Amino acid sequence: MIEELDAMPELGRLFRRAAVRGVLPGVPVLRRAPAPGELPELAVRRVTVDSGHLARYREVCGFQVADALPLTYPHVVAFPLAMELMTRPGFPCPLPGLVHLENRVERVRAVGASETFDVRVQAEHLRRHERGQAVDLVTVLTIGTDEVWRERSTYLRVQRGTSRGPRSSQPRPVGDQTWRIGTDVGPAYARVSGDRNPIHTSRLAARLFGFPRPIAHGMWSLARCLAALEVEPSTVEAFFKLPILLPATVSFSTDGPRFALHDAATGRPHLTGTAS
Repeated sequence: MIEELDAMPELGRLFRRAAVRGVLPGVPVLRRAPAPGELPELAVRRVTVDSGHLARYREVCGFQVADALPLTYPHVVAFPLAMELMTRPGFPCPLPGLVHLENRVERVRAVGASETFDVRVQAEHLRRHERGQAVDLVTVLTIGTDEVWRERSTYLRVQRGTSRGPRSSQPRPVGDQTWRIGTDVGPAYARVSGDRNPIHTSRLAARLFGFPRPIAHGMWSLARCLAALEVEPSTVEAFFKLPILLPATVSFSTDGPRFALHDAATGRPHLTGTAS
C-alpha cells in the first residue's frame, strides 16, 4: 500500500536520522530481511517546481534554458521523498556507505516547468550481489493518470570480504571534450540537489569512507554528460564506475548512442551510458 505524505520531507531531519541509524564505515549492521511485498512505497501529490531552484540546477549541471525540465531534474525534486524512504526501518540497507551503481531514466513526454505532478518512490527487487546486497529505488512522475517520467536507481550495500574483481584491459579512449572539474562542484551540487552527503564536500568524511579527497556526485556526472549531448534524449541508462576525486580532469566522449566519462590522464572509466 502506498503511504501518501502531505508534502516533501525536510532533508535536515532525514540526514540526522540517517546519521543516528547509520554505522561507522566498516562496522556491520544487522537488519531484518523484509518479507515479499514489504518494501516501502511513498508518494507526494501536487508537486510544483521552483523556477529559481531550476535555474540554479541548470547552471550547476550545464543545461541550457528551455521550457521543459532537464531529463535528470525530477531526480532532485524527488530526492527528499527517496531519503525519507531510505532512512525508514523498513528499508533493507543502512544509508551510510550505500553505493549508487546504475541509473535508468525514461521520459514519456516532456514535463513543463510550470506543470504540477505527483511523485511516487518505491523500493523494489532486493537481491544478492557479488559484492553484497542490491536494491532498486523506482521513482515515477504522473500528471493526472498518465505516467510521464520514470527512474530506476540501483544501490549496493557492499559487504566485507568482497572485491571489485579483475579490471579489464581496454584501450585508452579518445575524448571529444576535456573538462576540468573543481572542488566547488561537490558543494554546489549538494546545495542544489539537497544531497549533502559529506563524502562530496569534506576531505575528512571522504577519508573515513576510503577516498583520499571528496568525490563528485554520480548524478551530477550524469547530468553534466547529458547537458553536453547535442540533443537531450528521452531515455538514458548509465553505469557508475570509478568515483571522480575532486579536483579532476576528465574526458567526455560519444559514439552514436553511447557516451562515457574517463580520467583524462589514465583513461580509467568514471561513467558509461547509452542515450536514445
